[in-house]
Amino acid sequence: MTDTPKPEELARMNHSPALMEGWMDVPSERKPGTYCYGAKEKNLAAVGMPNARDWDPAADDWKLPENWEQIIEDGMKERLEKYRSFKLFMDICVRCGACADKCHFFIGSGDPKNMPVMRAELLRSVYRKKFTVGGKILGKLAGARDLTEDVLKEWWTYLYQCTECRRCSVFCPYGIDMAEMTIMGRELLNLLGLNIDWIAGPVANCNRTGNHLGIQPHAFKDMIEFFVDEIEEVTGITVEPDLNRKGAEILFITPSGDVFADPGTYTAMGYLILFHYLKAQGLDITWSTYASEGGNFGFFTSHEMAKRLNAKMYHEAERLGVKWILGGECGHMWRVLNQYMDTFNGPADFLEEPVSPITGTKFENANSTKMVHIIEFTADLIRNNRLKLDPSRNDNLKVTFHDSCNPARAMGLLEEPRYVIKNVCNNFYEMPPNTIREQTFCCGAGSGLNAGEDMELRMRGGLLNAILGAGGGCHRGA
Repeated sequence: MTDTPKPEELARMNHSPALMEGWMDVPSERKPGTYCYGAKEKNLAAVGMPNARDWDPAADDWKLPENWEQIIEDGMKERLEKYRSFKLFMDICVRCGACADKCHFFIGSGDPKNMPVMRAELLRSVYRKKFTVGGKILGKLAGARDLTEDVLKEWWTYLYQCTECRRCSVFCPYGIDMAEMTIMGRELLNLLGLNIDWIAGPVANCNRTGNHLGIQPHAFKDMIEFFVDEIEEVTGITVEPDLNRKGAEILFITPSGDVFADPGTYTAMGYLILFHYLKAQGLDITWSTYASEGGNFGFFTSHEMAKRLNAKMYHEAERLGVKWILGGECGHMWRVLNQYMDTFNGPADFLEEPVSPITGTKFENANSTKMVHIIEFTADLIRNNRLKLDPSRNDNLKVTFHDSCNPARAMGLLEEPRYVIKNVCNNFYEMPPNTIREQTFCCGAGSGLNAGEDMELRMRGGLLNAILGAGGGCHRGA
């Protein structure tokens, strides 16, 4: 954990352009507090990632393989041929700068290389040198440069200062998805074992035990039983959770943080209370102690790793013989499900089209994934008068809502959370229009950057939310 700058220090930013200074000649700076620890050998090796070894981003020697440059070139060539979006985004940017002031990390740091257009240019400059005629002949005049160790380290520095929130893409006149550029850049870095341990560790754990924290099934069960005791102590009601039951209609999967980390534990207790209340109305639902993770840190490693971890939920649904899956809130969980599931592991034809057993509503948007977001499910219950709510009990609260990037921009879940909030409180206030819905600002901790060692980066990234009066998280934003 690094020392976090004081508020007055965070407020000192310089957004003035570096006149007459070429960006290629300005070395990157890896300042403590703005980057995460390097991935550990044991975590890289556990999932078969290349060049597994312990390494330190602050060291001069990153322990790269001798042919590292060829590995990157071959990897880039493979992805240019495989992913049409990658090839397209490499070529069509006109560097108009529309995205520049839309990034929370650029606004919070003043570092021009944190402008989305510049972050992508770090990759494009090498692409031009290796794959375009103009770049090979004209070099810098064509915006091309050689791939050196310094350039590679610059890639790592800034690709891990992007939360893949995609706010910049909303404003791009060409529709370039900067998150896709970051994903591809990270995939290339991962070919050399250049991940961060806050990603590599959870990936290894999830591959081993089914959740990011490496919690064994008996510990998961113990935690659920602890929640049962807490609920009974507060409400006097004994809820009866269901675990690993074959033949249940619905499998419920939520991020492991809801079960093992505050404040998510309060969310998990809310799920248990809701399911207990609905049981009398016909809800037939079970939790799994094996597929005990909805989040997908593999998404911050490579497409293949995201595919591998996403499959775990569906293998468990098939093993238990459920009809469909209900999912808790997690940004990267739903980004993968909504935008990548069909390509990765779907469609899930062995499951049925989700239908609420309480209201009879068909969730046609989940025809392929067979997985429904808890906020959709809850909003439908309220709309059909299946929950008894008294919003006046929250009259002591003034409430706003921070749209979580992935459910908002990647799923279009904009009205459902507001509908639920307005039905449970009377004093709801929206933040400024250019900071909510599709234009919501990131919390500064997404894409695996919610560690302790990069706290200054996170504070600078979340500065906008602090100013606007609403904190949030990559998992939930109420």
